[in-house]
Amino acid sequence: MFTEIKKLGAESMVYGLSTVGARLLNFLLMPFYTHYLLPAEYGVVAAIFSYMAFLNIIYQYGMDQAYMRHYAHKEKAFSTAYSCVLVTSILFSLCLAVFPSFWAELGGIGAVRSNLVLYAAAILFLDSINVLPFADLRMAHKSFYFAGVRMLCITVNVILNIVFLVRFNMGIEGVFLANLLSSLLSVLAVPKRFSFAFDRELFRNLMDYALPLVPAGLGAMAVQVIDRPILLRLAGESAVGVYQANYRLGIFMVLVVTMFDQAWRPFFIERADKPGSPVVFARILTYFAFALIWLALALSFFIPDLARLQVAGRALIHQNYWPGLSIVPVVLFAYLINGIYVNLLAPLIIAKKTKFIMLATLAGAAVSVGANFALIPVFGIFGPPWAAFAAYCVMAFVAYYYGRRFFPVPYEFRRLGLLGFVALALAAPALAGWRPGSQAWLVYRLLALAAYPFFLFVVGFFLPEEKEKSLSMILRWTSGRKIAV
Repeated sequence: MFTEIKKLGAESMVYGLSTVGARLLNFLLMPFYTHYLLPAEYGVVAAIFSYMAFLNIIYQYGMDQAYMRHYAHKEKAFSTAYSCVLVTSILFSLCLAVFPSFWAELGGIGAVRSNLVLYAAAILFLDSINVLPFADLRMAHKSFYFAGVRMLCITVNVILNIVFLVRFNMGIEGVFLANLLSSLLSVLAVPKRFSFAFDRELFRNLMDYALPLVPAGLGAMAVQVIDRPILLRLAGESAVGVYQANYRLGIFMVLVVTMFDQAWRPFFIERADKPGSPVVFARILTYFAFALIWLALALSFFIPDLARLQVAGRALIHQNYWPGLSIVPVVLFAYLINGIYVNLLAPLIIAKKTKFIMLATLAGAAVSVGANFALIPVFGIFGPPWAAFAAYCVMAFVAYYYGRRFFPVPYEFRRLGLLGFVALALAAPALAGWRPGSQAWLVYRLLALAAYPFFLFVVGFFLPEEKEKSLSMILRWTSGRKIAV
């Protein structure tokens, strides 16, 4: 069991490298934006990109997944799918471009910013016509080319953002122009096998597979980004800007969950029929929660210090955005619950009961929308993180409830409960608002993190074989140090 779990960890690192690099490059823009965009301006950027995230699903309507599913007929499938996406993307973008003021008013950003709708229409078009070539690279196992293009385009995007905002002082428009040019570069850099061929029967098969994915995609996206448009309506542009900057500080947890997810799916699919696999899956969830709770505690304790860190005489995050730092711990633990949800999807995917995944995402979306409307008027920017936390809890519960019917996994709820209990006990002083002098506060945080595995040992979390394995590793490590000395 330990060998298989160790292999999963190694695969997570390998599969996640390109995604981590891309997300980190994008993350670098957030501190930069806080210094060159006012909170209201950054709020407009965040709201528009939230709308674009929804529209991307509609523009692409699962056709990349359908193409990969019908890759056995790759020549006809690519041309048919690409023709569909090309035509519909032109129509969708024309609809946006012909009535930009209407869409700007409807989106809550004001007709005065209708030019940003035109940028969004162009970016959506370029990204949608490139989704199938990227899928083709994945199916052809050209992973290095795939990752290289992604990293190149994101690097160019970061550089252009800096040039347009610092050198040319273009403000919000510079952000969208940089994204437009990097999307154009991506289209030019990815090869295409397109020919003007359209197979009607294959088209029906593609659509039968693709369209059911749209509701699930919209539901999942709603949980992730619906809070920005709602916050824009209820609290204004500045609130969205402050919220977005601090929400993005949860990226470190996002990276870990994303890396794990990319390795987790092939791992459990390959081992689904092996004897004892449910026990392995249950143990993985326990170890996953153990590691991520520890990470979430560490980030919650020290991210405010990171935000205020002075770099070249400036704080990493501009002080205009500091009032939102209190939301970061909730965001981190919301992503932790999302990671647990990712674990709990395994039984449904193994049993091919994906309709219940759609049910989970739609339930999460409904909770997210309802909770945001209920909490934002009362708590402002502190409402959406709790709405996300509640939505991911509902999604995890639905996935577990239905998953146990088709592929029972003996999850270790007692041990998971001990993890939660110890984490709450260690964080209790901070949750109660205790903030002593800087030196004592630092000591408390370091001691709490160091005490996490010790307290778990005291309350009986670790199994005998885990204690033996840990002791063996410690002895090897200490003996290695002695030899080195």
